[in-house]
Amino acid sequence: LECDLALNLVGQPLVRQQVMKGVREFLENRNPVKPLVMSFHGSTGTGKTFVTSMLVRYLFQGGLQSPYVHQFSPIVHFPHAERIEQYKESLKRWIQGNLTNCGRSAFLFEEMDKMHPGLIDVIIPFLGPSWVVYGSNYRKAIFIFISNAGGEQINEMTLDLWRAHKDREEISLQDLEPAISKAVFENPQSGFWKSGIINNHLIDFVVPFLPLKRHHVKQCVISELVQQGLEVRPGVVQEVADSIPYFPEEEKIFSSTGCKTVASRISFFF
Repeated sequence: LECDLALNLVGQPLVRQQVMKGVREFLENRNPVKPLVMSFHGSTGTGKTFVTSMLVRYLFQGGLQSPYVHQFSPIVHFPHAERIEQYKESLKRWIQGNLTNCGRSAFLFEEMDKMHPGLIDVIIPFLGPSWVVYGSNYRKAIFIFISNAGGEQINEMTLDLWRAHKDREEISLQDLEPAISKAVFENPQSGFWKSGIINNHLIDFVVPFLPLKRHHVKQCVISELVQQGLEVRPGVVQEVADSIPYFPEEEKIFSSTGCKTVASRISFFF
């Protein structure tokens, strides 16, 4: 996993460091006191889903298709605000049932920024350090929350530091944490709004994904060409990278869509 992250995760040293620290400590502990809870934040195309699928691919046979990996999307699974009580009940039952079936399960919550506030708090009993909940030991489970919330603040901060001639590789978690907290946990539209998960400090690792620069996008283009079995031509790499929008308007430093649209753009240049 560490090797794969180093080779294939472009431009995210903080992510690599935080994810490896969390996973290694958690898996080496035969009796963890609580499940591993990580929250991934950043704008589109910066690698949040990529890292999540890589993580479960190494930890579970069959990766995302494993019967012990459970994905939730607010748009697919919890679309109607008026049914929130029903959703709470079924989410609690689903997690409880699957942890009874296998304590070493993973639960992935996508687009937390679109989750109805209050809904996620139903899983609080499963995240804390108590020994047994509803008759099952659940301390070996992994919970990952994925969110675009905080992405704007991370981008702004990275841009400010760039303007202050600070290299993005020098950015520390301490630089970003206050901005992420404010954007994610104090936002009435966020799934974490006034959440007990935050108030009880149940998230072990808040992982920020930084915006990607042009040379990172080029690395993504090269990886994609190799994956598709196409010839890596410098001209094509340059053209694909140039076709992507960058911000801010004047300097055009960071990719507005990260590497998200790279795969679909390649066909235009071949």
